[in-house]
Amino acid sequence: PLEKETVMSKTITKTTLRAKGFSCPPCVGKIEKSVGRLRGVASVKVHFASARIEVEHDADLASVDDLIAAIAKVGYTAQASAF
Repeated sequence: PLEKETVMSKTITKTTLRAKGFSCPPCVGKIEKSVGRLRGVASVKVHFASARIEVEHDADLASVDDLIAAIAKVGYTAQASAF
C-alpha cells in the first residue's frame, strides 16, 4: 500500500504553505497540478477557503523553494506557513 513511498527516499515531509492571489475554485486545480508534477511530491491538497496548501513530499527531491516556484509558475504567490 505504500508503494509510492518506496520509490522515493525514506523521508516524507509535510509542508504547509499559504497562498496569495487565487480567488477562484479553478485556481485550486492549477496549483495542485503544477505542484503535483514535481518529482518527489506524494500529495497536494489546496484548501480554497483558507488559502492553505498542504504538500507531502520528499524534501531531498522537492524542496520548499521548489514547491513555491511551482506555484509561482502558474501565477500565484506562496510562502511557508507554520499552520
